[in-house]
Amino acid sequence: MKDSSLDNAAKLLIRLGAGGMMLTHGIPKIGRLFGEGPVKFADPFGLGPEISLSLAIIAEVICAILVMVGFKTRIATIPLMLTMLTAAFYAHWNDPFGKKELPLLFCLVFLAILVMGPGKYALDSLKKRK
Repeated sequence: MKDSSLDNAAKLLIRLGAGGMMLTHGIPKIGRLFGEGPVKFADPFGLGPEISLSLAIIAEVICAILVMVGFKTRIATIPLMLTMLTAAFYAHWNDPFGKKELPLLFCLVFLAILVMGPGKYALDSLKKRK
């Protein structure tokens, strides 16, 4: 079944919106990594706060950009979903649901992108056309 142009435009809009909004969370973290003083960041896997912060930056910046341009889109959603689940159920474990809601919503959007694929207006689709 081929997607319509409207379906593909919607997939592009969702990718750009979710990826762009994720960048607003990831880009400020870069300054935290290279700021003065020790890094203060959640360490859910015991890797150290610097590595945990670096992994969050990779997901929230690099993977978000990959999703936006539609390159290795499905693979790029996995670190994003893992980061959002960690945010919801580790970083915000003791917080009210309202604090967990945003990362869970991001996780659902990235899950939808994983399942539906990036659509025709993505770099991933260039390979298929050749």
